[in-house]
Amino acid sequence: MALTQYDWYILGVVGCLTLVSFISRSSYFLFGDHLPLPESVRSALRYAPVAALTAIIVPEIFPWSAHDAPSLDLNKLIAAAVAILVYLRTQSTVLLMIAGIAIYALGKVFF
Repeated sequence: MALTQYDWYILGVVGCLTLVSFISRSSYFLFGDHLPLPESVRSALRYAPVAALTAIIVPEIFPWSAHDAPSLDLNKLIAAAVAILVYLRTQSTVLLMIAGIAIYALGKVFF
């Protein structure tokens, strides 16, 4: 089976993204001691995980399209709220995931 021009394009994109990801992630390990980050950048990077999770979770709970207003998935909203409450009570990430998945699954089964 011969590869088409489209196949080579996809393979090239995957290869380039792999290379860029590897270089950007390994550069900090290779040059981190020689090029220390300023304290302002370090303090700003503390918010990166929260920003990434927010960017993933909010569109999942409040999906929208270009021509419609955001809709509300009540099952996902309840599961997220219960998961947050479990985390605030226990400070356990594992229990947060278990509670969120369990409530979401129960909501899909019963509602």
